[in-house]
Amino acid sequence: MKDAARQAFEAVEGELRTVSQWLYDHPETAYQEHESSARLAAFLAERGFSVECPAWGLSTSFDATVGGDGPEVVICAEYDALPEIGHACGHNIIATAACGAGAALAPLAARLGVRVRVLGTPAEESHGGKVDLIDAGAFRGAAAAMMIHPAPHDIVDQSFLAVSHLDVDYHGKEAHASAAPQLGVNALDAAVQAYVNVSTLRQSLYPTDKVHGVITAGGDAANVVPDHTAMTWYVRAATTDRLERVMAKVEACFEGAATATGATLTVTPRGHTYLDMRIDPVMAELFSANAAALGRPMGNEPAEERPAAGSTDMGNVSHVVPSIHPMLDIGCSPATYHQKEFAAHTVMAGGERALRDGALAMAWTVIDLATGNRWAELGGS
Repeated sequence: MKDAARQAFEAVEGELRTVSQWLYDHPETAYQEHESSARLAAFLAERGFSVECPAWGLSTSFDATVGGDGPEVVICAEYDALPEIGHACGHNIIATAACGAGAALAPLAARLGVRVRVLGTPAEESHGGKVDLIDAGAFRGAAAAMMIHPAPHDIVDQSFLAVSHLDVDYHGKEAHASAAPQLGVNALDAAVQAYVNVSTLRQSLYPTDKVHGVITAGGDAANVVPDHTAMTWYVRAATTDRLERVMAKVEACFEGAATATGATLTVTPRGHTYLDMRIDPVMAELFSANAAALGRPMGNEPAEERPAAGSTDMGNVSHVVPSIHPMLDIGCSPATYHQKEFAAHTVMAGGERALRDGALAMAWTVIDLATGNRWAELGGS
């Protein structure tokens, strides 16, 4: 079975590399991935998948299915890029590895007694398309879900933080900054004070609490007291319970700045809250063994020694379906996520190897689940 899956993958590997390069050359940001989703959906349709595109009420999602009525495995494909720096999180590899795993399993699904779905999941970088898909029922009834992610290291059980995304606005009153500043209410002072308040808060936070933000609007002219400023903030924590406590502290920082300056505060959630990631131990063990068989031994480190990470809406999926999210080294170090140098490595030899290893390790993991009838073991701790 695994040899057959390898042969099926190798038959399309060259095309998948071409698609990865194309995604790299044509980056599309959250909910704008029209050409990306169409190209990936077309690739799967040509490999015998039944494809819906668009799907689940999202214009840039697709749902490609092959196999019968047995246990269902969802392989998640991300393909949104970052503004300005393109595929600096390697979603071109994530998408093509997912399609590669699907292509490897397509000829075997009926024999394995499984239903394989490659699900296009838009807008991971900021809005949380997978949460929209969960709410629409896209994961209902699935036995397992999986994806891979390019990285500066190999690790099968990477920790991911829960995160809330916030837009923060202060409204004041304009006035002449020299002749009559006392008649104004300085919204920029409020934004600066909020930033300082959060910086002061950091010394009392846990190492896994992360708060970071930028000022996106700070005024229009130096001689006018700014009547409006805008900020975007991410607040992260190791668990959703801890996130709620950190959020209360951060919001107090924002409110304190409003009180000090007299400005009016508005806090608006941006997109969905991402939950912390729950790694299924059975799938993680199988994936590790399959990656090792491909010449890629995976790290499995104690929680306190795992590399720091960001957040992902795959965490939300892991709360409703047993899931894995392994990280695969693309040989990019010292470059890391969200750098242009990282993006460049996704279409170099290390990125191509991660595409191959990720696709085959996922496909082989599904084969192990099916041939070993391990489904009832999923979802344990």
